[in-house]
Amino acid sequence: MAVSTDTEAPVAPAGRRSRVRRVVGVLVALVVLAAAAVTAYAAASVVSTARTDDRTPTDAVVVLGAAQFWGKPSPVLEARLQHAADLYAAGVADRIVTVGANQPGDNTTEAAAGRDWLVAHGVPASAIVSVPDGHDTLTSLEAAAHVMADRGWRSATIVTDPAHEARSVAMARALGIDAHASPTSSGAGSSLTPEYVARETLGLLSFRLFEQRTVTPRL
Repeated sequence: MAVSTDTEAPVAPAGRRSRVRRVVGVLVALVVLAAAAVTAYAAASVVSTARTDDRTPTDAVVVLGAAQFWGKPSPVLEARLQHAADLYAAGVADRIVTVGANQPGDNTTEAAAGRDWLVAHGVPASAIVSVPDGHDTLTSLEAAAHVMADRGWRSATIVTDPAHEARSVAMARALGIDAHASPTSSGAGSSLTPEYVARETLGLLSFRLFEQRTVTPRL
């Protein structure tokens, strides 16, 4: 009688397969819980920083740019500039740094529009440094950090919209700036809408997880 040489692959007992499925399920649940916890922490950071008004004296108030129309600041930028002027008047810093480049077709920059608005509203031109660079938050802060390094300034009060403040401060600190948060408290952009908080939570997570390691400290 011929003897078959074929062998069959061993079949894992049902109990073992069940244990594997349970372990995989637990691992997936842990990953989901960890992601939820990290996201919740980032969202809490966005909201808590949005409600912070740190009046610690610093070397400069840095106003992040926003849209301007032929030299006229948009309502969002005007709210930021007004808050910066209030901080200057309160003695938080002796200088204001306006940052932001222009969009195609613009006849001026966000930084220049901000400087002109501040001068028109009583801030001495000698107290303002206009930095016409930066098309997003990180490149604007990089330009500001470069100017600060040249002047020996190390600390800054960051002025932007409340929901945008946590990501801005995180970027500034990654650049080596001793950054303090003082977002706008009224005017355009000051509302903590769910959409804005969600967007900035994702932005903060993205920076922390993927971009921060590529940032070179400037100070």
